[in-house]
Parts: sequence; structure tokens; C-alpha cells
Amino acid sequence: MTHANNPPRIPLLPVEEAKAAADEAGVPDYMAELSIFQMLLNHPRLAGVFNDLLATMLWHGSLDRRLRELAIMRIGWLTGCDYEWTQHWRVASRLGVSADDLLGVRDWQAHNGFGAAERAVLAATDDVVRGGVVSDASWAACEREFGGDRTVLIELVTAIGAWRMVASILQSLRVPLEEGVASWPPDGRSPASA
Repeated sequence: MTHANNPPRIPLLPVEEAKAAADEAGVPDYMAELSIFQMLLNHPRLAGVFNDLLATMLWHGSLDRRLRELAIMRIGWLTGCDYEWTQHWRVASRLGVSADDLLGVRDWQAHNGFGAAERAVLAATDDVVRGGVVSDASWAACEREFGGDRTVLIELVTAIGAWRMVASILQSLRVPLEEGVASWPPDGRSPASA
């Protein structure tokens, strides 16, 4: 869902004001250049906690980065969240996830590039986005793929839930893409046009 014709529901802070709020909240300054933080830093304490949760999984997580990014991309696609798809297209690409695999999340069951681990993670993602909970079948597949590693399994469910929450925040507050950032990379195709 794109909000090109709808203004943000809460004004974005100017970058310098966002950076000052970021310092107060313990959020890295460079995050204040992103629209999501220019919005969230209207509430510095919450923005700090939010950043800590996501940063823990992004930079210090136990879950394979590629699998995490595929789950996030799937959430962006299923929810029609342009901002989440667009930001994580860049994150995942920098981590070496191929464009074919990123596009493969659109219809992951038909994508030949995914093995059992990707399929288990994407099925769990679909379960949470569509029904709010990982099904028994998807859980069993994830347990099998991760050898029952409790840390990874907890992080997987937390990552799916956290980035599902991010999509809701982005869409509810109508957070716009940053200036000059192209919508729905690489081809501009959104779920609405699929």
C-alpha cells in the first residue's frame, strides 16, 4: 500500500531535529536520516527501544541473515508495505541475497531457488501474517531445519512478529519513502499490480 497521495499522519521531524532526538534516545545518528525514524523520534524513548529490538536482530542475531531478510521481504509483500520492501531490498542486497531470491518471495512456493530452510521460514512468515501464529506444521519444519535450536527459533518468531509490527506502524502512520528512493524495487511492481 503506497500513500503517495496521503500525507503522513504525524509530521516527520526535520533531519537535524531528528538527530538531536536520536542522541537523546541512544539511536545512531544515521538512523535519523530515515523517514521511519524521523517519524518515530517524535517519541524518543519509544524510538530507542524500537531501535534496540531491531538492531539486536539485525546486527547481533542468531538467525541466518539471509533467512531473516527473506522473511522481512515476504512480510513487505504480503502486507503491501512499500517502505518495508524498499528498505529491505537494499539491506538484503548488501548482504548478498540475490535479486532472484528476493523476487522469489513474491511467490515462494513456485520459486526453484529455495530449499527446505527457506520454505520453512517463509511458511512460518505466511502463517503469522495471515493468522497471527505459526502453525504446527510450519513449526515442525522450522524445528527440523534449525535442529531444535531454541535461540534461533525464538528469534525467528520474534523477527517475524517485529517486522510485521513495523509494517503496521509504517502503514498506519503513512511513513513515506525517503526523497529520491524508487518504489517497489527493482521493477516497480507492487502486490496491488500483481
